[in-house]
Amino acid sequence: MRDKLSKHLFDPQSDASIESKLLKLLSLVRKHLSMEVAFISKFTNTERVFKVVDNQTTNTCVSVGNSDPICETYCKKISDNELEQIIPNTLEHPITRNMPVTEKLNIGSYIGVPIILSTGKVYGTFCCYKTVLDNALNDKDLSFLRLISEIATELIEKKVQSDILNNESKSLIENIIKTNDITIYFQPIFNLSTNQLSGYESLSRFFIEPYKTPDIWFEDAEKLGLGEALEILAIQNTLHCLDQFDEKAYITINTSPQHILSGSIDKVLQSIDCNRIILEVTEHSPILDYQAMRTALQPLRSKGVRLAIDDVGAGYSSFQHILELEADIIKLDISLTQNINKDSRKFLLAKALCGFAKAINCSIVAEGIENQDELNTLRKLGVDNVQGYFIGRPAPIEDAIQYQTITL
Repeated sequence: MRDKLSKHLFDPQSDASIESKLLKLLSLVRKHLSMEVAFISKFTNTERVFKVVDNQTTNTCVSVGNSDPICETYCKKISDNELEQIIPNTLEHPITRNMPVTEKLNIGSYIGVPIILSTGKVYGTFCCYKTVLDNALNDKDLSFLRLISEIATELIEKKVQSDILNNESKSLIENIIKTNDITIYFQPIFNLSTNQLSGYESLSRFFIEPYKTPDIWFEDAEKLGLGEALEILAIQNTLHCLDQFDEKAYITINTSPQHILSGSIDKVLQSIDCNRIILEVTEHSPILDYQAMRTALQPLRSKGVRLAIDDVGAGYSSFQHILELEADIIKLDISLTQNINKDSRKFLLAKALCGFAKAINCSIVAEGIENQDELNTLRKLGVDNVQGYFIGRPAPIEDAIQYQTITL
C-alpha cells in the first residue's frame, strides 16, 4: 500500500505542490479514521505551529500559521514520550484533562505521531482528532497513521531541503544585487546587406560560485521575489555602456513581460536614447493578457523602443507573440538555424518565416550561426541580420567595441 501511495504522490507528472500533497494525505487520514481535524505541525524553539491543516470544525484556532506554546501541547509531549500516541478520551486522561489546549481546541479523542527527519531531528507531528471520545481507536489505526506519516515525512524532507537551498540562493542573489556583481557581455549582430555591425545583444554573466547559467540565476531570482531587482540591475549595467558604442549601433536587452507590465522597464529607460534600444522577449515568456501588454508597451514605443521576439521556430507561442504584440524583429532560434544548410525542412520553415516577416514589415535576425555554410544559406534566404559564435562571441565591453571596425 505504501509503495502505491508513494508512487501516486511522487508522480513527476503531477503539478501539485508539496503543500497540496500533504493536504491530500491529511484528508485521507482524517476520513479513514473518521476524525474532524487533521494537521501537520512544526516545532520551533518555543511554539508548535500548524503548517498544514484539514479542519472540518468551526474552531478557527486550528488554522495554518496559528500556534501555541510548545510546552503546552500534546505534540511536544507525544514527541517526548510523555503522552501516549492514542488517547480515546482526553477528558478522562490524567494529563490531557488538565491541559488548557484540550478545551481550547475542543479535543475529545486524539491520535498523533512525531515526524522525525533523516537527520534525527524532530520536525513536528502528524496528528488528528475529533471533538468526541472514541474508544474504538486502536493499534491498527495507529499503524495506518504511521504509514501515512512516513510518506508525509518524505515530502516534508524535500520541502526542508528546498527551503535550505532557497535560503542559500536568496542570500547569494541579494549579495549580487547589493554588490552589483553582474558583468555584461555583448554579442555582435551583423547586417547581411552591408556586412557591417548593426548592433549587439547584451548578455549577463555571473562569475561567482556555485556556477549557474544566467537563465538559472534569473529564474531563481524570480521564484524568490528578486527577479525584477536583478533584471533591472542588469539593464542598468547595460545602459551604462551605451555611450561607448557607435551611435548607430543598437542594443538588444532581454526582459520579462511582467517587468514591462509593472512599468519598471519604462522607468529605467528614462533619459535614454530609446531609438537604440530593442527589448527582446523570449517565446518561453508567458503573456496572459496581450491587451495589457500592448498598453504597457505603448509609452516605450513612443520613445522609439523596438520589440524583438526571441526563439522563433522553437515553439508555437512565438507566433502569437509576434502577431499580438506587432513585433519589429523576429529572431530565428538556433534550433532552426543550426545545420540549416543540410536540413531541407529547416530551410523551408526559415524561408516561410522570412516571407512572413517581410509581409508584416518585420526584420529577421538569425541566431546561432556557427559556420560559413550556415551563413551562406541564410544569405540566400534573404535574412537581414545574423549573430552567433561564427560571427562573434559574447565579449566584455572593451573587446566588443572592436567589432565596430570589422567587415563580415
